[in-house]
Amino acid sequence: MRRNPELKGVAPWVVTLGGVGFLRPMPGTLGSLASLPPAFLVMWYGGPWALLAASLFLLVAGLFAVRQFAAAMESGADPDHGAIVIDEACGQFLALIPAMLSPVLWILSFVLFRLFDIWKPGPIRLIERRLGGAWGVMMDDVAAGAAAAACVWAFSQTGWVDV
Repeated sequence: MRRNPELKGVAPWVVTLGGVGFLRPMPGTLGSLASLPPAFLVMWYGGPWALLAASLFLLVAGLFAVRQFAAAMESGADPDHGAIVIDEACGQFLALIPAMLSPVLWILSFVLFRLFDIWKPGPIRLIERRLGGAWGVMMDDVAAGAAAAACVWAFSQTGWVDV
């Protein structure tokens, strides 16, 4: 990625989760992994509602920071640049809400979120394409997180795993 001299301040650190997005390979997967420890702390101390609130905070922070980051990038750059991983953290937080503190469900949440985020089935890809810009960058991961959360919740209701 070529850097624009205007690419400074807080936005690059927010969108890359403190630089995680600059790591290679698989910055999206690394961003999701990096979000697990803070998500665990939020869930441990505040429960699922606190994790939802944290996800909403990441969404709002991401919308502002992605706009600033994209504006500072060279023209023609991909609006969903690989270094932007705050969207992964936001979606991963959502996917973890029904997992509570079950290790099995956390692994399932992580795997399903990454699957939906990479595969982008039907509505998720449509959201990404139709919204565009910062909203498209953030909301496709919100949709992937919601899809993963629905699957994790359904699996948790089977009784195969203690929640």
